[in-house]
Amino acid sequence: MKQSKKLSMLGLARRAGKVVSGEFSVEKAVKSGKAFLVLVAEDASANTKKNFTDMCTYYKVPICFTGTKETLGHAIGCETRASAAVLDNGFAKRLLEME
Repeated sequence: MKQSKKLSMLGLARRAGKVVSGEFSVEKAVKSGKAFLVLVAEDASANTKKNFTDMCTYYKVPICFTGTKETLGHAIGCETRASAAVLDNGFAKRLLEME
């Protein structure tokens, strides 16, 4: 139940233009200080998970492992996505409260 609410909230954030996805865009958002939350699919590769965990720890950005690449991609209107970043503090807080 909570998973679908979280993905609906993520979809809402995307429609508001507050989500970027894909490894390169998410990395750029984190390093430029625009990301308030990073979401990584639970079935992403170990290397992808480690890269984002290390980066988010260094830049002090919350990270959340959620769903599969397919459900994460579907929530933001794409095929499959291993990672996404929320660029709005309000949406990020709501998503973290749903943990």
